[in-house]
Amino acid sequence: METMNLTQLESGQSGEVVFIEGGRNMTCRLSVMGIRVGVTVTKITSQLMRGPVSIQVGGTQLAIGYGMARKIIVEVDE
Repeated sequence: METMNLTQLESGQSGEVVFIEGGRNMTCRLSVMGIRVGVTVTKITSQLMRGPVSIQVGGTQLAIGYGMARKIIVEVDE
């Protein structure tokens, strides 16, 4: 299986979070949103020029910043 960050996923592609490259504050903030290691996320859309990335976690859709999305490493579902 291939690993990449959320910004590299294609729209509609899913992956399981395997690592978050961030400090305690970032991991806690993402955890509150339901994004933690072992959770499957689906990329919905992303804006051009480093804009926000829309994702789906469970039944919830979220928009997170480009910088934060780059630090979420996923293993792509084939």
